[in-house]
Amino acid sequence: MGDKLISKNKKAGFLYELIEKFTAGIVITGSEIKSIRQGKINFVDSYCVFINQELFIRGLHIAEYTHGGYANHEPVHDRKLLLNRSELKRIQKKVKEKGFTIIPIQCFITEKGKAKIEIAVARGKKVFDKRETIKNKDNKRDNERNRE
Repeated sequence: MGDKLISKNKKAGFLYELIEKFTAGIVITGSEIKSIRQGKINFVDSYCVFINQELFIRGLHIAEYTHGGYANHEPVHDRKLLLNRSELKRIQKKVKEKGFTIIPIQCFITEKGKAKIEIAVARGKKVFDKRETIKNKDNKRDNERNRE
């Protein structure tokens, strides 16, 4: 697979239990894709929301392109995500259940040069679940050290 990972939401796996993942296209301008290719994308406090049966991402920060002139973009605004109608219905049905949300996991560039965002339907973890995650990670790290 020739996809190039640009940015990853590292806190997503710790704060949320990821139920189902989807890959979505994103509607962006020319200066935004140039900025993404430079790795100037930030997922902090970003989430997805349905508006009129369409999925939008909110809070996604794409820094202004350094060589952009008067046609530069705003760093934070709602951006439309592109998915199949069946996927949108499946996600919407899942999100209507209590406790589910849609979060971005990572951004990558495909072989054709298109920017894609991987999103997940997720449920927030409780404090004891987070402790369990930390304990498992520590045990895994200790086992790796002991093998060497």
